[in-house]
Amino acid sequence: MRNLVVLFTLLFSITSFAQRADFQEIDFTKADSIAHYYKNASLKNLPVLTHNLTASLKTDVEKFRAIYTWVSSNIANDYSSYLKISSKRKRLAKDREAFLDWNSSITPKVFKSLLEDRKTACTGYAYLVKEMANLAGFNCDIIDGYGRTPNLLLKEDSAPNHSWNRVQINDKWYLCDATWSAGETIVVNGSPFFQQDYFDGYFLADAELFSKNHFPIQKEGSQPIKKENLDAFIAGPVIYKEAFLAPIIPIAPVAMHNNIQKGASVTFTLKVPKEFTGNTQLLLNKGGSQKNGNPNIIKKEGKISLVQNFEKKGLYDVHISIKNQLIATYVIKVK
Repeated sequence: MRNLVVLFTLLFSITSFAQRADFQEIDFTKADSIAHYYKNASLKNLPVLTHNLTASLKTDVEKFRAIYTWVSSNIANDYSSYLKISSKRKRLAKDREAFLDWNSSITPKVFKSLLEDRKTACTGYAYLVKEMANLAGFNCDIIDGYGRTPNLLLKEDSAPNHSWNRVQINDKWYLCDATWSAGETIVVNGSPFFQQDYFDGYFLADAELFSKNHFPIQKEGSQPIKKENLDAFIAGPVIYKEAFLAPIIPIAPVAMHNNIQKGASVTFTLKVPKEFTGNTQLLLNKGGSQKNGNPNIIKKEGKISLVQNFEKKGLYDVHISIKNQLIATYVIKVK
């Protein structure tokens, strides 16, 4: 019951955000083409660059799309800067006021480096999106908080480690993450290498799904973070970026780690678009050996449930796959 109450609290906090489905009729081809045309344009005069990206576009969402696509496609992720910022965040994690003061002071410094080197950490991506969106007439804010990825799982004492944006379009607020849209950092022979690869799933993302791997910290003067909410966020399943394309939202189990008795079943439930069609599978990994599960699949409008029985003891990594793309991972301990 406690987990359900916490989950309700988290969902209630993001109901004020809309999602990209509001703009199904919009073709972003022109906006993306303009962003590509101005590839490698100078950052030294942001008003001019913003005007060039948006002036010929008719709708507000297309204008913001051109800005977002340009930022995500032209700025490299600076891994060394990320490590320095993460280290500082960790040192100040227990001093909220000091953290907020430092976080505000570092943003202009990060932006100056961004202008000179065209690379940055998440703070720089969020700051650049905000500055250009504001120049184009949008209300756009930076949101600081916690980000979870398959390669970046959090602990109870983890410090805030990520920044993203909210933007107001047609009187509604939307969420986006230009850092995670830009590509990924790959470590090769011990050296980090940023691979630019635009990913569309974090543009005006589904708010409920977004909350599965983004947890905001409160601004100065607002109520402090409730520990049970943060704990529930940290304990959630691993969500892969491919889930954002549909979107596909894992809603049960609530937690990643689950203990059951031998012979019991676990129901894995996904919220899917009403028109969704796709081959849904469970992959069961036990001791490094992986095989396909044999769940009973129950389909209803907007929801898919996979009921998997576990007949043998052991520790299972359970991966949910749709169209051969990983969506989520759970850990099931069978006693």
